Formats: sequence, structure tokens, C-alpha cells
Amino acid sequence: MFLEFKKEVLRVLGKYGDERYLRETEYADLCTTICFKLAKDMNRSPVDLAIEIAQELELGDYVGSVEALNGYINFFVSTEFLEDTIHVISEENENYGNLNIGGEILIEHTSANPDGPLHIGHIRNSIIGDSLARIFRHAGFNVKTHYYVNDMGKQMAVAVLGVEKFGVDENKKPDHAIAEVYMRMSSVLEKNPNLERVVNNLMELYEKGDEEVTKKFRNVVNKALFGIKQTLKRLKVDHDDFIWESFFIRNNYVSKIFEILNNKNLIKKEDAWILDLEKGGRVVLRRSNGTTLYITRDLAYHLWKNENFRDFIDILGSDHKMYGDQLTELLKLMDLKPPRIVFFEFVSLPEGSMSTREGRFISADELIDKVKSEALRILSSRKMDETEKEKIAEAVAIGAIRFDFVKVAPEKPIVFDWKLALDFERQTANYIQYSHARACSILRNAFKSGERDFQFRGELCTKEERTLVVLLSKFPYYIQKVIKEARPNLIAEYLLTLSSAFNDFYTSHPVLKSSYETKTHRLAIVNSTRIVLRNGLSILGIEPLERM
Repeated sequence: MFLEFKKEVLRVLGKYGDERYLRETEYADLCTTICFKLAKDMNRSPVDLAIEIAQELELGDYVGSVEALNGYINFFVSTEFLEDTIHVISEENENYGNLNIGGEILIEHTSANPDGPLHIGHIRNSIIGDSLARIFRHAGFNVKTHYYVNDMGKQMAVAVLGVEKFGVDENKKPDHAIAEVYMRMSSVLEKNPNLERVVNNLMELYEKGDEEVTKKFRNVVNKALFGIKQTLKRLKVDHDDFIWESFFIRNNYVSKIFEILNNKNLIKKEDAWILDLEKGGRVVLRRSNGTTLYITRDLAYHLWKNENFRDFIDILGSDHKMYGDQLTELLKLMDLKPPRIVFFEFVSLPEGSMSTREGRFISADELIDKVKSEALRILSSRKMDETEKEKIAEAVAIGAIRFDFVKVAPEKPIVFDWKLALDFERQTANYIQYSHARACSILRNAFKSGERDFQFRGELCTKEERTLVVLLSKFPYYIQKVIKEARPNLIAEYLLTLSSAFNDFYTSHPVLKSSYETKTHRLAIVNSTRIVLRNGLSILGIEPLERM
């Protein structure tokens, strides 16, 4: 609905209706700063110009009033807009926020090496990617999600060699068991550098498709992926397909890459096959022993993406920025569309960075278990069935983790602190979940007393109610912003603001104890808030609990 208000503001402004100068502000529902630009060009006072323009404007159905203030032109929604907002939310329900955009998009995320369990750094990638997928899907896109499996890298060859030498502890979660042998083998390699030739030989044989070696690689990769998939499922992260790097060797897409680049005379064939980029420097595409590199196979993957999708997004760590530049430049040289890349900063520990190779990391499994344990402790005094308590604790834990990792803009780093992660007093997912549960509780009590008549009346709105309804109207607006900017933190920030406004509302505005007319009016607001909080939590992969 706020998008409709925005359109009407632009229409009302007429020739002054430039979207670039529209702003959200605490002083109005929307304002324009166009007068500062015009005043500079016309050598006039922006204050006088704003007054002059505002007096000429004709109001629309959704623009209730206009004022000129200190050079700004402020716009306020009408009573009709408030009433239509509540009506639309109630009518669209689960579909509220769908922009009916259409189109297909591929989102590749997580794609962690299958040499051990996911750690807290990996799951920032997972949660950003999965949240974007959910938001794009809710907006109306046909979304496909991929996990790109690096089964051909050196890490996997080390893991394969480790499994051969030490075996796998079948009593452990398989991804943790693979990590154990990978770390042991890495330690052995440090002390015996001559074993590097064995690792390189394994890589070469696997790329050539040696049957016995292929079985070994597939066994190790599948074991690790089995455990990784269990963790992702618990985090409510879903992938449509797991695409293996080796697939693009076997289906000749890597050969297609060489053919395209050869036809453009871009490859220098020395001992290795090399390509010099204007901005990205020198890139090796093929080693002297004939094996390809990660970027070669990734180019093949993106050729495949170009053939099968119109749009695609890659989620990459910020340490891949140079790689992302190289990939983009190479694809443009090949007349292929590059991905839209979302770079995220890493999660670090207060004591330093993490390393799978050195065994210094907090696994996602450990994180989930610890947060759930704390949630169970907090719920221990609640009078509820133990099964329900267990279910709520799991939902609260997953919600807290997902929200903590998505609420910070991707380009900003996170220092993961156990104390903060387990502090349930902060405004985080459980704060929003509790707001949703409170709305559900108010409605349950209304239903028990036989009250089911929700009748919103715009003229009854108090300042707090008006603020809340305008916020409710902005849900599709923020979804649109995420589609444009690929920053899911905008939804998290919006839900916190909405929850705070709802808490202000029900703290000072009795609902069930009000007069009939006021009660039905406020129940309509509560129901609409419940719908928007539920939809918002769902598109962040967080369960909207009805009881807490």
C-alpha cells in the first residue's frame, strides 16, 4: 500500500515528481527534497519555493495533507489510505507482500567445501542466501537455489587421502568425522611435503575420470554432504539442487569455455594456459599437467547459468572480491552475463578468526545446541507440555541464530559473542516472535468471548495507531527494496521497528476492555499486525510462534 501512496505523491507533484528526491522521514509519511535542487538552479530560497509549490498541489485519494517546512514538502496519508491498508492486509493475508513481479532467478549460496561441518562463518552465507530466496519467492519470482559442491579442490583430495589412511569414525556425524581425518591428514602433509605429489596425483586422476578414484571422491563428498544437509535442514535452509564441479568436466562445459576463449584468441598457451585481464591480472585456467582450476570450472557453471536462467545471484565472502572481479571480467569477455554478487563480511570470534584446517571453529551444530539449551533453561519454569516446550525452544534457537546473522547488513562484519548470542533480553528474533504471539493471544481471547467482528475506522486512529498502520503498509515497500538492493537485513530492521510500534500500541491502548466500536477497530489492527509479523518472520525462515 505504501507503494501506492508513493506513486500518488509523485503524481501529485507533477513536474516536480522526481523519485530520486523522495525521502522517508520522522516528520512526515514521505517528503521531497526537490526544492533544494531547484532553488540552487534558480538562485532562490528553498523555503519560499517549497511554500509556493505546496500551495499549487492538488490532493489525491491517498494523500491526506501536504505541508511546506524548512524547504521540504511533507506528505501525509489520508484516512482512506489507512482503511484500505487494513482491508488489503486482511484480504491478501499470506499473500500480502507479493509484488507479482514474475520471472525466474537462480540463487547460489552456502557452497562450502565438503571437507567438514558448516561453521558459523559458512552459515552467514546460508542464511543470507536462503532469506533472499524466500523474499524473492514471496515477491512473486520463480526461485531456484543451488549449492555448488567443490568436489575437485585440493581440500577434497586431502580428505580422500585422510580417509584412506585413517578411516572414518562411523559413530560421529559424518561431516564432523570427515573434518577430523582432513585435519589429521593436513598435519601429516605439513611434516611430509613429499606427499603433496600423492595429493596432486589424486586430483589429476579424478579430473580424468579414473573409475576407482572417482568412487573414493564420491564416497567422501557424499558423507560430508549428508551431515551438512542435516545441519541445513535444522537451520531451515533449503537447496533445490547440489551441483558438483565435476559435472562441468564430464558434460564438456569446460571444453566449451576453452573453445570460446580460443576463438577470441585470449588464451596464452605456455606450460600452463593463461589469460591476462585488464583489471583482474593474470589468471591460470589450466595447469601444465592438464588439470583445470576452480575458476575454469566456475566459468563453465556460469555458462550453464546463462543458458538456463535470465538472472542469477551468487553469495560470496568478502575475501572473494578479487575473484568476483576476475569472474565478472572473464564472463564479459565471453559475451556472457555475469552474476549479481552479494559479498558478505565474515563472522569472527572475540579471540580471532576461524580455520577448518587448524580445527579452530565453532560448528553450526554446536551453535544450535548451545542456543537451544539456553532457550530450554529460560522456558523451564513455564507451564506447558514438555513436547511443546522442546518445539518452542528449537524454534526460538533457530530464530535467534537466523536473525542475528541476517539483521546486520552483508557488507558489515560480525564478531560472534556467546554472551550476546545467548542474551534473550535483546531486541532480536524472540522479541518479534513474542510480539506475534501476543497478537495471537489477544485474538484467541477475543474469539473465546465470541468477538469476531473486526471493523477498522480510520477516523478513530490515535497517533500510535496511525503510526502502526502506516508501518504495516510498508511491508511490500521493504520487500521491493530488498529485491533492488539484495540486502535482507532491511526486512529484519523493519520487523524490529514494527514490533516496537505494536508494543507501544498495546501497552497504552486496551483492546478487549474497550467499548465495542473501539474494540473491533483495534482488533482489526491487531489482526493485520499478526499477518504482517507472520509473513515477515516466515520470509526470514523464522517460525512465527503463536505461544511462547
